[in-house]
Amino acid sequence: MKVIMYGSEICPDCVAAKKQLLALPEIELEYRNITENTTNLKEFLAFRDHEEMFASIKANGKIGIPFFILPDGSKTFTVSDFAEVKEINTDTKCCSLSGEKQC
Repeated sequence: MKVIMYGSEICPDCVAAKKQLLALPEIELEYRNITENTTNLKEFLAFRDHEEMFASIKANGKIGIPFFILPDGSKTFTVSDFAEVKEINTDTKCCSLSGEKQC
């Protein structure tokens, strides 16, 4: 299954999710690093600015990554919605504006 993932190497949740997905042979991961270039950032912001699923994310000062697009077009923030993986445990402050956990 091909999965598009928007994330960043400076986001602990993204790094952990990417690592988990790369370890699954049934997943073909297309990783788009939003802090690598403006093309990836603009693509991500188009979703973030127009998708209702980001409303609470933005209201809470979060970024909304990792963000996944599945082959059927459905979108999620959670790896376990489409793959059998262990729970991600990042014990660091994350990339929300407040510096709290959860991107």
